[in-house]
Amino acid sequence: MWRPPEKIRHRAQPGRWPSAEEAMQSRLFSPISIGALRLASRTWVPAMVPWRASDHGYVTDDVLDWYQRFALGQPAAIVIEATGIRDVPSGPLLRIGDDRFLPGLRRLVETVRGASAGQTRLLIQIIDFLAVRRRPERSRFIERYLQITDDHRRALAMPDASAQLVRARLADLDEAALADVLTARELEALRMGYREHVTDMHLEHIRELPHVLPDLFASAARRARLAGVDGVELHYAHAYTMASFLSPLNQRDDYGGSRERRVALPLEVFARVRAEVGADYPVGCRFLTEECIEGGSTTGDSSYFAVQFARAGMDFLSLSRGGKFEDAKQPKVGEAVYPYTGRSGYECMPSYYSDPKGPFGRNLASVASIRAAVHAEGFTTPVVASGGIHNFEQAEAALEHGYADVIGFARQALADPDWFRKVRAGYGEQVRLCIYTNYCEALDQRHRQVTCELWDRLALNEPGVKLTSDRKRRLLAPLWAPP
Repeated sequence: MWRPPEKIRHRAQPGRWPSAEEAMQSRLFSPISIGALRLASRTWVPAMVPWRASDHGYVTDDVLDWYQRFALGQPAAIVIEATGIRDVPSGPLLRIGDDRFLPGLRRLVETVRGASAGQTRLLIQIIDFLAVRRRPERSRFIERYLQITDDHRRALAMPDASAQLVRARLADLDEAALADVLTARELEALRMGYREHVTDMHLEHIRELPHVLPDLFASAARRARLAGVDGVELHYAHAYTMASFLSPLNQRDDYGGSRERRVALPLEVFARVRAEVGADYPVGCRFLTEECIEGGSTTGDSSYFAVQFARAGMDFLSLSRGGKFEDAKQPKVGEAVYPYTGRSGYECMPSYYSDPKGPFGRNLASVASIRAAVHAEGFTTPVVASGGIHNFEQAEAALEHGYADVIGFARQALADPDWFRKVRAGYGEQVRLCIYTNYCEALDQRHRQVTCELWDRLALNEPGVKLTSDRKRRLLAPLWAPP
């Protein structure tokens, strides 16, 4: 992952933990309504992909165990990992593109309700993504994947040459000469792996996205409600389809260009989802405060989008930042590009090595600006903030100053799923504090089962402990009981 050049080492601080009485009187542990859904507190576990689903997108026992472990800590809300809305193969990621996935999702709902004694509400993040291929070998790309055109022939002064001869000539070129012949997109496919863009209007299925996506999202939301999930989070963030429509880099001639046109499809998707599930079912979205890439969206763009989402009737706005393909690190041959390896990826998941600003609460100022813009237009749509928030004082101050309405704990909840129970009961000093090395993110990048270095080697021989597929790590954090 990219790191700021200063590489200043920052340490997570526990701060002062509250007594049980102070916690009960705090803003963090006060209730809030998300549309028709009442949350017992303002604690939220954002979506994290743990790589535990089956290869066909079904809920497995390991998926149930993962969410059960978080639910035992009794956060007010857990968002199920990014779940694909299409009925297409997508590896070990959860899917919701067909009714056959409903039984597993129902088991997941029942598991969370039981483990949390009914204290935790469950939402699901539903997502669409476009094709991304692995980086090819140079020779394989030229021989198999590159479509030879007359532009290549002209650049090589081989106007009448066969495709085979052109490929042979290209194979002999050095990197600089090859770059002069290939288009920008061809170079991207060679150096990074082929990736579809929402602006690929020459592809029929990309042109048709605005006509296809609203119904796909609506059907997925309907299934979520049928499964008993308490609400839906539309994934409009990071490197995926809907975020790409919101980006200034989207210059499509139908749903691109101006802010008004870029937000049109996300609004149409929401309207179709709302019509499908009804006004009493919580629906919100996760989107970016800033893309953190050259030419990308800014807080000004996101403030505009937030107001439009609030005006349309979304029940919550969950804010992240960065995590884009455009500045990702070049993958190794045979691997796929990962959107959290560049500067924008760092901004999404900053590590303990940082600049003077540090990694903790790095998104809060942008979140505060967006929430203020929403309130200035007369809306009170709850805003969820996340990003390096790990102690009670941080969370409480963000709520007290009006930066956010709900606090998301992702890496900190992974480090200690019992954070919420411990702090609420006055045992904050027993919290296992995240150290932000991004060990978990490195596992995610390699599509390995996600765990935390603070607990995944503890008591490996303990009876009943489930181990990762490599048999070297435990899959779940050790259980905790109050003293």
